[in-house]
Amino acid sequence: MTLATTRAPSRSLGLAAALATVTIWAAFILVTRFAVQGSFTVEEILVLRLVPGAIVMVPLMWRLGVMPTGQPPLRSAMLMFGASAAFPYVVSKGLSFAPASDGGALAPGMLPFWTALAAYFMLGERVGPRRRLGLAMILAGAIIVSLWQILAGAEDGAWRGHLMFLTGSGLWAVYSVIFRQSGLSPQHALVIGLFWGTVSATPLLYLTGQVQFADALLSDIIIMTVLQSFIIGILAMYLFGYAVQIVGAAEAAAFGALTPILALLGGALFLGEHITPVKVVGVVLVAVGVFLASGILSRTQPASPS
Repeated sequence: MTLATTRAPSRSLGLAAALATVTIWAAFILVTRFAVQGSFTVEEILVLRLVPGAIVMVPLMWRLGVMPTGQPPLRSAMLMFGASAAFPYVVSKGLSFAPASDGGALAPGMLPFWTALAAYFMLGERVGPRRRLGLAMILAGAIIVSLWQILAGAEDGAWRGHLMFLTGSGLWAVYSVIFRQSGLSPQHALVIGLFWGTVSATPLLYLTGQVQFADALLSDIIIMTVLQSFIIGILAMYLFGYAVQIVGAAEAAAFGALTPILALLGGALFLGEHITPVKVVGVVLVAVGVFLASGILSRTQPASPS
């Protein structure tokens, strides 16, 4: 049995984890947009995302520890406070200003672009001509989705959401590269982020006065807890970490090609969002660019980290 054959099952699982992750990301965008337009504040959603998950993961926190040992201070801070609290808050806040179809293109859709930049500046990694074309298409599609709507005045105030989507996506890309270098297992990275995100963000969120659940039914709170905390907060984080560990940060992020399409379709079908032909062109450009940026069509596939 060759080395490639023995590695195939692990790589297949990594690709499956990446696929599942981006599907959950699309659901996160749709569910969060629906919630912030209805009976929940962004702050309430983040509390439901953090606290129940942290309680459930206490035994794993106790066993693995909650400190990212051996990491420089800035990287430790990113691992501790970023993925579980800061980035979801930024993207969720963006969804209170802009449609889910925009969020799909500008948050997970832009992730391969930002990841390639982060890997270049942090690791010196370079991409080939085909992947550069894909990254250029992602950028062009994002400009069409965002800038065209701003100039046309299609969504009043949507530029705030667009800026938050791009910021959250860029920070997530830096996190993914740092996680890849950290040597942490997906489980360990998850509990570190959940612990520190919960103990730091929850008091601040309550101090804003926006965590009262005054307009939410108990049944809605239970459903939102399951979706945000256990499926989006824990399962997606674990799957993303596993995918990055197996196939690498850039290739795991490349599966985001599906997320803009799913968010576009979901926004139209479930949220009643108005989808213009220009937006469709922008989202398709992003999706095709993500596919090309993945390196799947290249003769030499990106090596799995060992």
